[in-house]
Amino acid sequence: MMTEQTDAKYSIEIRMLEKAIPVSKEVIQDLKGAARGKLLARMKKEALDCPVKGKTVSFAECFTCKNFLRRVKGTVGCKGDQ
Repeated sequence: MMTEQTDAKYSIEIRMLEKAIPVSKEVIQDLKGAARGKLLARMKKEALDCPVKGKTVSFAECFTCKNFLRRVKGTVGCKGDQ
């Protein structure tokens, strides 16, 4: 039997933006194969306040972070490690 660990230090609300937040080319390269086209465009328009970086980032950037745990019903679970 597998048990799920709930080691999320932060639970962050995702919000939609009118305009996409610019994302670095490294993040786009990391997402190749996992997301592209309309999904990637939607990920760029979703934003959240990152507790690790201390600023607003796009969900695409959050998704590639090593602290990202899961996304459930409009919230992101974050480990919060530096």
